[in-house]
Amino acid sequence: VVKGLSLKPMAGNPPPRIVETPCGMLNAIGLANIGLDAFLRDKLPRLRHLKTEVIVNIYGHRLEEYAELAAALRGVEGISALEVNISCPNVECGGMAFGVDPDVSARVTERILKNTDKPVIVKLTPNVTDVRVVARAVEKAGAHALSLINTLTGMAIDVESRTPKLANVFGGLSGPAIRPVALRMVYQVVQAVQIPVIGMGGIVDHRSALEFLIAGARAVEVGTANFVNPRATLDIVEGIRKYCMEKGIDRIEEIIGSLKTGSL
Repeated sequence: VVKGLSLKPMAGNPPPRIVETPCGMLNAIGLANIGLDAFLRDKLPRLRHLKTEVIVNIYGHRLEEYAELAAALRGVEGISALEVNISCPNVECGGMAFGVDPDVSARVTERILKNTDKPVIVKLTPNVTDVRVVARAVEKAGAHALSLINTLTGMAIDVESRTPKLANVFGGLSGPAIRPVALRMVYQVVQAVQIPVIGMGGIVDHRSALEFLIAGARAVEVGTANFVNPRATLDIVEGIRKYCMEKGIDRIEEIIGSLKTGSL
């Protein structure tokens, strides 16, 4: 899954933009990226040579931006699917994130589906009262899959200077600290929808990845762990393979959704 992509280049927020926290990381990158044209010209050709599936994460600040971006990527070779970030502020609704409103989330999904020939994965924000409501709305709108969770909103303060550690004051919290929240939400959404769910949030090794699979996720994404260990995803795959061999598991499907919730 590539870094979030917008129609035009985005400089993002001023530094400092990343702060380490106990068991996690706060980031306020501000969705900085090189924009659609540079991505198609410079990055995508290199990604094609990796011979792996490429999922493009897209975002916009207006409904039309999502639609235009999806249309621009229609028919482009080397892109397997679109992941839609609906945690962005909607400038047409006073800056409220698209993903906190189920109706707006559904409209974004519908517009993208009308403008693309690729599978659409909608990435859900955890900053809602009940993530299942948004999940059902997006599923009804036609999404092919869901991914969750995006970062939780947080902040950090330097007690010596009494100033925020992030120039933007607030940032997205990721890493192991959010895994229990992510697991709970993934499990709830799996029970609420029929489409596949991709789990993320604090995965650092094969055991934490297995937690999400057991909770019902069909796949996982790994982000913050790569800052600590660039080989994290490779180690996770190898760890799951060894786990399956030790447990006599022949197919990963035997693990997915295998949580036992009866009396312990």
